[in-house]
Amino acid sequence: MNPYYRPRRSMLYVPGCQTRYLHKARTLRVDSVILDLGDPILVEKKVESRRAVCDAMLAGGYGRREVVVRVNDLDSPWGRDDVRAVATAGADAVLFPNIESRADVEEAIALLDAAGGAHLPIMVAIESPRGVLRAEEIAAASERIACIVMATSDLLNQLHGRRTPDRVAVVHSLSHVLLAGRAYDRAVVDGISTDLKDMQSFEYACRLARDLGFDGKSLVHPFQLPYCNDAFTPKPHDLAAAVEVIEALEQAHREGRGTVVVNGRLVENQHVAAARRLLALADMIAKLEAGQ
Repeated sequence: MNPYYRPRRSMLYVPGCQTRYLHKARTLRVDSVILDLGDPILVEKKVESRRAVCDAMLAGGYGRREVVVRVNDLDSPWGRDDVRAVATAGADAVLFPNIESRADVEEAIALLDAAGGAHLPIMVAIESPRGVLRAEEIAAASERIACIVMATSDLLNQLHGRRTPDRVAVVHSLSHVLLAGRAYDRAVVDGISTDLKDMQSFEYACRLARDLGFDGKSLVHPFQLPYCNDAFTPKPHDLAAAVEVIEALEQAHREGRGTVVVNGRLVENQHVAAARRLLALADMIAKLEAGQ
């Protein structure tokens, strides 16, 4: 299992320019907070936001929540200074935007290491057609990649697609990146939904991502949190079924059989591995929420 594996049902972008939001994130039922220095921050607020984010991390108080910093593009006037500032300020990971190749990953890691952040994993955002097409190259680029984060809003714009409840314009891209991520044991998280009023579509998007196999969803407002957390939290009946599968196959092995039928379904070793992964995730979630 990826050494950086942990619950990422919900990853909330928190604008670094708003001190009260940085504080409020300490109280929310969220798995990961992404302290954001990127596109939402006005140019005149970039340096101030960087300082506020570093101060917030040094002050602590985020409990067991994963603290991630999204830096600006490395070819922008602020990206490299962002990395130098946050590398030793207490982040759990650094999210690099607009990743489109192995070279981009290698450049990000080299810069982070030079800034004193060799101990940190990275996250990579895929948000362009070129990034989607090179998803396998990106996923394979480094064992330091803790998570691939989709930026579906930017991707949809570049595809000239339309927002629809079934997300048909981006389903292929989502599946392609997920396939590449899983091939190299990377966590993969779905992108944000920008319509803050249509919660029915948001809930559907969460469940679509879950059913595809994503680890969670990124979001931009706290009132979206319950939908993310609920969709990606294993349910009691799923956990009970997982225990049943494990026990049934173990019993079959003791009796000299390699497979067993449970509730009309054939169970083999790969089903037990999936059941154990589900139980491990539920245990991690319980410990995370106990520490929030």
